[in-house]
Amino acid sequence: MPETTGYTEIAAYYRQQIQDGTLRPGDTMPSLRQVCERFGVANTTANRAYRVLKLEGLTLPRAGVGTVVAGPISNNISSRVLMHASTGSALGGGETSRILEVGTVGADQLVAPRLDVAPGTPVHVRRRVVSRGGVPVHISSSYYPAYVIAVTPELTELVSTGGSRELAAERLGVAQDHVLEEVTSRLATDSEKSALGLTAGDVIVTQVVRTVALTDGRVVEVAVKVAGGSTILRWSTSLNDTGN
Repeated sequence: MPETTGYTEIAAYYRQQIQDGTLRPGDTMPSLRQVCERFGVANTTANRAYRVLKLEGLTLPRAGVGTVVAGPISNNISSRVLMHASTGSALGGGETSRILEVGTVGADQLVAPRLDVAPGTPVHVRRRVVSRGGVPVHISSSYYPAYVIAVTPELTELVSTGGSRELAAERLGVAQDHVLEEVTSRLATDSEKSALGLTAGDVIVTQVVRTVALTDGRVVEVAVKVAGGSTILRWSTSLNDTGN
């Protein structure tokens, strides 16, 4: 590769390797130093290329390992996006949503890297409980960067907007592009057990972390959903319906 290689060409090179199966889910990506040496570019260029791949949901940071290839695709979230577009609500039949809390918090170790901010950076949070047939089924905490709140002040109010990230994307004038979903299992906290009506001492819950990116690469929302059950999955879904 010539020294004039840009970050878009580097991202395209590894994107192709991921899409054609040369790099498979769970594989470790070359280090930034190796990318710099291979393409003859500065560290900032290599880092920018890797950030593109991360925002596309193709790669993930893994502590102690580096950057790894993400997993397969799910249709769940895209169906909800289509539902919101046609009905104005992302909730399924018989589902209701109640806002528990809104406010500003410091981004923690889970949220900060997904919003691409330093830990402790002030971000806006909205917590809600979703019920089906009157029975609580999951708790969702949505985190938003300052530029989202600037155009959607409604998100600072203790009322449901009916589709927060859709509203934010509309106000920003940029379509949703894809969502990265990471699913793990852990013990429920006392507050989570109370909100979900769980009474056992130790309860295993499923935690779903969804990072929603726009077509311009900005992250519009990081949502952490907690529900009963246990599993470990990870996938990325395109939200940009081009009709192809």
